[in-house]
Amino acid sequence: MKCPYCSFNETKVLDSREIEDSVKRRRVCQKCEKRFNTFERVESLHLIVIKKDKSREPFDREKLKKGIMRACEKRPVSMASIEDAVNKIEAKLRTLSTVEIQSKIIGEEVMKALKKMDKVGYIRFASVYREFEDPGDFKKEIQTLIKG
Repeated sequence: MKCPYCSFNETKVLDSREIEDSVKRRRVCQKCEKRFNTFERVESLHLIVIKKDKSREPFDREKLKKGIMRACEKRPVSMASIEDAVNKIEAKLRTLSTVEIQSKIIGEEVMKALKKMDKVGYIRFASVYREFEDPGDFKKEIQTLIKG
């Protein structure tokens, strides 16, 4: 493992622990002695997203994360919560019986996660995802959110 600080090729593993579907390792560089974490995840099937226009693209975990981060921008939502939501959504997608997944399914999973995480983030995401066109759309969504 190459040190991210000095690029030295030898590091020592101090601690390992399993976290959901990955292994977190605490490492120390043998040269500069700085510590850092690495995560190992089992390489699994590549998911394909079927978009609204029927085009296909590879599932991009970072794109999912950035979308949730954008919805929660300037909100009191920790990166750990966002990362946890991304992990759970990806894990759920991987349990489906197909590797080709409609973008609608991903959007609905994000909506569920945001609804639990941050109501304002949920409304922000919903406004883009459901293509709100006027304030009435916001009002309807907020009323559904308030009802439960």
